[in-house]
Amino acid sequence: MGSLSPVHWMIVLVVLVLLFGAKKLPDTAKAVGQSLRILKRETGRIGDEDDAPAARARTAPVSPDAEERLRALEAENARLRAAADAARRDEPEVR
Repeated sequence: MGSLSPVHWMIVLVVLVLLFGAKKLPDTAKAVGQSLRILKRETGRIGDEDDAPAARARTAPVSPDAEERLRALEAENARLRAAADAARRDEPEVR
């Protein structure tokens, strides 16, 4: 009842590919990684709630230039996503 052998990992990998498809698997792994990072950050904040006023004093204010760059990057990201979605819709499905 120890750890899984390489054969077991291959079976798990094949099942994942069958369930999610080869194209969706990297996106799913990325989403799981982001979720774990958010969970880690939020659980770390639980212990920091007692030090909240001191933590707020240490944070630097965001400059207007940084906010403008962030808005520009978000707009560019939205434009690229829309273009990618449009390209995906235009591609014929391969079966």
